[in-house]
Amino acid sequence: MAPHTLSSPAPSSSAPSSSAPSTSAPVLPQPAAPTTTGAHGPMPVPPPRGPAGRALADVLLRPSPGPAGDLVTEALLATFDDAVVAALAATDDLLRDDDLQVTLLTLQELHYGGLAGVDDRWEWSPELLRTRGRLQDAQEAVLRELVPVPDVPAGATAQEVAEALFALTGAEGGPGLSTYLARTATLEQAAELVVHRSLYHLKEADPHTWAIPRLSGVPKAALVEIQADEYGGGLADRMHAALFARTMRALGLDDQPGAYVDHIPAVTIASLTTMSLLGLQRRLRGAVAGHLAAFEMTSTTPNRLYGNGFRRLGFDEEVTRYFDEHVEADAVHEQIAARDLAGALAVDDPAVRDDVLFGAALCLALDTWVAEAQVAAWREGRSSLRRPLPAGDGATRDGAA
Repeated sequence: MAPHTLSSPAPSSSAPSSSAPSTSAPVLPQPAAPTTTGAHGPMPVPPPRGPAGRALADVLLRPSPGPAGDLVTEALLATFDDAVVAALAATDDLLRDDDLQVTLLTLQELHYGGLAGVDDRWEWSPELLRTRGRLQDAQEAVLRELVPVPDVPAGATAQEVAEALFALTGAEGGPGLSTYLARTATLEQAAELVVHRSLYHLKEADPHTWAIPRLSGVPKAALVEIQADEYGGGLADRMHAALFARTMRALGLDDQPGAYVDHIPAVTIASLTTMSLLGLQRRLRGAVAGHLAAFEMTSTTPNRLYGNGFRRLGFDEEVTRYFDEHVEADAVHEQIAARDLAGALAVDDPAVRDDVLFGAALCLALDTWVAEAQVAAWREGRSSLRRPLPAGDGATRDGAA
């Protein structure tokens, strides 16, 4: 098959005015090149999309203060907190607010691989933790209001909880993103799908792994079993994040973490910030278990269709291996996640039973909102990204059959 060349997608006409890249953003440090072991350095500081993000960037470009702090940094921290409070008061849709979602993503990244050029001590800054908590609490409140949760009777068995999860995840609905890719998507749209997903899949499994030390017994063993597969069973090149990076490279895309963060709309970012706010808080251990259960239980068929879609477009295993791997692995994981992780946790720790179902419902709702936005954009003949990809990105066909 002759090589295709990807053209840069047009900017989305539906993007809110706050999505426009800031012209007054500070010059941010860039990440180091990847190592020979396949590891990556910290992601770059995401470009701010509004006043809150700009105020945070001003803070992060300074060294972390010592115990006594300094007046300039303290003033910048206060300005940042004030900007977040004002942005929360002004927004009418937190999950689609570019400024607030990028700000929360940036704060949470301090707890993952860190940020290029940013002092690692900022991770435990009491002031940043307070402001991050303010954002996360607001987002959790919005999600609890928007997402209906099925009832499970008190005293339900692990099997009954699992059956409730299978009923929830087996319900028909959604915009059919995977079907669209399998049957209709263009090469450009397929590349956009991968860009959207890169935000999470280049750190795949990490948000849920926070729950391991917060569980015990059967649920903990089940989570470790699932995550061990996600991390490649000890083989670096089999880690699912590494397989996804391989897919990106074969498509001519940049596999550096955060390379496309400024192209990704807020609602896609909200999917990751929600996973992180669940994983980073012990009180939400039930929700993160339920989220992972739903994630695994709805993975097999979509990944089969994604793989078929890329094969339809002429790509070989270099691109499809990631998706094909999930067809087999997640068929096993869904049983473990539903019964031994989520079901057993709901029985062992009845206080989190409702949150198990909440986390599962959250996963499905966020996936639907993200997919709706992408499919709607493509059917209207426009890009699903908020700004064009860099010239040349996605222009190679190393994974072509």
